[in-house]
Amino acid sequence: MTQTTFLGEVKDAVTPRATLLVVGVIALQLLFIASYVGALHDPKPKDVPFGVVSPQAQQVVTRLDRLPGSPLDPRALPDERTARDQILNRDIDGALVVHPSGTTDTLLVASGGGTVLATTLDRLVTALERTEQRTVRTIDVAPASDQDFDGLSSFYLVVGWCVGGYLCASILAISTGARPANPRRATIRLLVMALVSVVGGLGGALIVGPILDALPGSTPALWGLGALITFAVGAATLALQGLFGIIGIGLAILLVVIAGNPSAGGAFPLPMLPPFWRAIGPALPPGAGTWAARSIAYFKGNDTTASLLVLSAWALAGIVITMLAATLRAHRNGTPLPTQRR
Repeated sequence: MTQTTFLGEVKDAVTPRATLLVVGVIALQLLFIASYVGALHDPKPKDVPFGVVSPQAQQVVTRLDRLPGSPLDPRALPDERTARDQILNRDIDGALVVHPSGTTDTLLVASGGGTVLATTLDRLVTALERTEQRTVRTIDVAPASDQDFDGLSSFYLVVGWCVGGYLCASILAISTGARPANPRRATIRLLVMALVSVVGGLGGALIVGPILDALPGSTPALWGLGALITFAVGAATLALQGLFGIIGIGLAILLVVIAGNPSAGGAFPLPMLPPFWRAIGPALPPGAGTWAARSIAYFKGNDTTASLLVLSAWALAGIVITMLAATLRAHRNGTPLPTQRR
């Protein structure tokens, strides 16, 4: 083979489109590294919602509020029952109950919302109490399951549902071209995506519940959540593919994997993430899903409304954009719409 022939084959193989895709892959690779390392390399508590029950509550709140780095966002509460209720409602992540008649106070935490955060609060409050010649007794009011190491099972469950969503959507689109050819094909893909979501949601709920006993909570509730997460991610992926073709797959990975997973509050709960990731996490499917899954598993299903609305918005937007993209493309290509056919 001559050098000229070889260079010609290389030129034929490395088309401008292929070059752009390779550059896109490199960009996703670097963004993946930057996102995960940026979010998770140095976790620190920042403005953790924290209750204080004490006869001198305002003094304690002031002292905690002035801690270096502002690890806590303290607020006075009337009694221990209120503190427990607010933890179970996910309004706060912990509370200190001061007992002035003795030298031992009570720290309330909820490892079901994140074992790392509960441990961090325990370490922080224990050190503070030691400076006051006091000790602390820690009570876990929403403990993580013994089979749920570091409280990560809910996060991995949601990641699995998200992966199923964008992989299935990608396969449906790529199998017959990266763009929906017409509204009928787009509708079929959405219906198939819905069916896959129901099956995948049930499978995930059964695996973490009855089969592995990794998560407590309602299996039907987890099933419904899993179906919604899978469909939301799948519909969003179909929408991105409808708008941008095969590049839409990369955009879906960017949103769900690169931006969504490290900001989901899985490995480290939201109050321990840097500001950017803490801000975007609840608005993306992995973050909304992880919050809802933990609420179902450990907090009696409390405080899931916002997360379910976020997931529903992704699903609805995915449906609307997928159908619009298909309709507009069919119109541009002169393909008769179903209502125009005789």
